[in-house]
Amino acid sequence: MSSQPVAYAALAVAILCEIAGTTFLAKSEQFTKVAPTLAMAAFYAGAFYFLTHALKAMPLGVAYAIWSGVGVVLTALIGAMVFKQSLDLPAIAGIAMIVGGVVVMQAFSTTAGH
Repeated sequence: MSSQPVAYAALAVAILCEIAGTTFLAKSEQFTKVAPTLAMAAFYAGAFYFLTHALKAMPLGVAYAIWSGVGVVLTALIGAMVFKQSLDLPAIAGIAMIVGGVVVMQAFSTTAGH
């Protein structure tokens, strides 16, 4: 099996862990609730662990751009669905630009190492 699919799988798990960690960060209420705080720490540790595995076959800049870009979008969706937070038009436009940047990088950059 090629290392590239494994790297993308590790990156996907890293993104999911980061999103879960950020969700528990909000639930921790400034670290005053023990269980969400511990869950947050565990998920963030998992995020970085899996990110290191993605970096074995992906350039740092590419992996981080995808990790942070997809993380921003999915975290915003969780904020809207779970925490009932609304996004105004400039926020939505900014998130769309982040998605566009990741798509352009993946579709056209030779740095991405497809």
